[in-house]
Amino acid sequence: MLLPCLAKWISGASGRMRVSDIALLLFCLWSALSLVVVHGPEFAVKPAGILLVETMGAYLVARCYIRDADDFFNLARMLFMIVALLFPFALLEALTGRNVLLELFAAILPSNPDAGNDMRGGLRRAQVVFEHPILFGVCAGSALALTHLVLGHRIPQLQRWLKTGLVGATALLSLSSAPIAGMVVQAALIMWSALFRKSPYCWKFLWCLFLAAYLAVLFGSNQTPVQFYISHFTLDPGTGWYRILIWEFGSASVLDHPLFGIGYGDWARMSWMTPSVDMFWLNIAMKFGIPAGLLLALSFFAVFLGVSFRKGLDERLVAYRTAYLIMITAFFLAGWTVHYWGTAYTWFIFLLGSGVWLLDVRIDDGVPYGLDPSDDRRLT
Repeated sequence: MLLPCLAKWISGASGRMRVSDIALLLFCLWSALSLVVVHGPEFAVKPAGILLVETMGAYLVARCYIRDADDFFNLARMLFMIVALLFPFALLEALTGRNVLLELFAAILPSNPDAGNDMRGGLRRAQVVFEHPILFGVCAGSALALTHLVLGHRIPQLQRWLKTGLVGATALLSLSSAPIAGMVVQAALIMWSALFRKSPYCWKFLWCLFLAAYLAVLFGSNQTPVQFYISHFTLDPGTGWYRILIWEFGSASVLDHPLFGIGYGDWARMSWMTPSVDMFWLNIAMKFGIPAGLLLALSFFAVFLGVSFRKGLDERLVAYRTAYLIMITAFFLAGWTVHYWGTAYTWFIFLLGSGVWLLDVRIDDGVPYGLDPSDDRRLT
């Protein structure tokens, strides 16, 4: 889909080019350049090509084909159906320790390796079809806000809460800190939105609370805000402190190799630490340099802030915007304690692109920019 989506994007058929589009494309190009500098052109061809496909390909599929509220609703419905389908297999794996789906797929073709029989509270952490239980929990949990606010918009409350509860129960079976913290953040923001939906200062007041909490940690704690968040949003305190070590040694690596990073080479750390870097945002800067990290962050915040300040939306679009912002906020925060790779990375980038249509929608005629007004697709 990459080439046809690129053609559609360049032609303007999916709306005008946005800052987030250009920043993400530049991120891919800079990452490719860094790999050439660090490892040489012969090594860089494959990983640079895969990064382009997994990044721009996933982003542009959403960018080009999710263009109105109906498309976004179909996305929420599809994700809910996938999570609901995986729930019985996740429950079976948690109770019996057997990953039936992975065994089935591995019997046909090579599949993801089993992440191990990691137990918590007498249950196995469900991995299902993902590379790791954490990634399963993060991806399944990302459906929470979409299910409640998009799929649940104007339907009976019992159906709404049953569907939301099913998503939450499925993600919980990963028994991982990051997915649980992400769902807690989503649930808290959904409750805040419901309680103060009639107030014009609802989100401004929340930002003030966040700023106050940040300053309180900055000046009233012996930890930095990042360290405080990492150490307090993990189920296992030991895991939290280990991630703080990753942050300290990883950020030192970034400062030592600021321009092009270390590529896929090893990073300086204590001898007993594993090579895994369980922080998505830090890992990007370590691998490809500070410019790559800034470009990816620019793409993220260009969409996030643009959608946040979009004015004149009707009730349905406001609900959809709220769901989108809550979902990617949870992804952003979880990325400080989890590294997204494989399926989770592609899904995160896809979801980032799935909300750009909110920047293009015209309220007067209910059609996104770039679509013919005679098109029979409508927002209401």
